[in-house]
Amino acid sequence: MPSRLPRPGYHSVTPRVFVDDVGALAAFLVEVFDATGHVDAGRPTELRIGDSVVMISSAAERDAFPAFLYVYVDDADDAFQRAVAAGASVVERPLDTPYGDRRAMVADAWGNVYQIAHPLST
Repeated sequence: MPSRLPRPGYHSVTPRVFVDDVGALAAFLVEVFDATGHVDAGRPTELRIGDSVVMISSAAERDAFPAFLYVYVDDADDAFQRAVAAGASVVERPLDTPYGDRRAMVADAWGNVYQIAHPLST
């Protein structure tokens, strides 16, 4: 039987977030995580962060529903500062974890929470 795994460029699990202002959340993700992609009216917005896709849809389609995302970046401290400058609230300041990640946590205006991390060594 042929595989029915996702389309090329996608992973088996793809986060999807429902918010009141798709464009504003997309702009936040571009600012903080260097996300690429654009808002398409009438369909879920698909933004790429690193090697992953995050889908954003209007809360007019479904009830608003936030996400909790662990996002690997090149520099967690820098992404944390960009998130705060873009209006995110601080949940946890950057720290070194016992499992080897430098990590911080922020919440955006739509209730999404991001653990922003980079490995301490590779």
